[in-house]
Amino acid sequence: MNSKVFMIVRIVLGLFILVFGLNKFLHFIPFGEMSAEAGAYFGALTSAKVLTLVAIVEIVAGLAIIFNKYGALLALILMSVSVNAILFHLTLDPAGIGGAAALFILNILALIGYKDKYKDLLS
Repeated sequence: MNSKVFMIVRIVLGLFILVFGLNKFLHFIPFGEMSAEAGAYFGALTSAKVLTLVAIVEIVAGLAIIFNKYGALLALILMSVSVNAILFHLTLDPAGIGGAAALFILNILALIGYKDKYKDLLS
């Protein structure tokens, strides 16, 4: 991948995930209507403080990817958040899958951009 294209992908992904991580604390982007099942799922995650941990991971990953410090590691860790977002929207909220799909695609592009960092791990 071209280094300038990778830099743009990296910064867009970092900002995207940073904004959504901060939103979990500051609530500046309102949630739309959710089904009862999706609301119950979010209620369980909130009461168990899982969303707080996800928000911290998202903020740290966003900053790391923006500043390209440990970005390869955090892009791998962020993939679990991306897959969970896709699965949540596929099963509980199909109408809101756009943001999750964008996150997933940007995360895959970042992993492709960091592929040289993973050569030793995959050999």
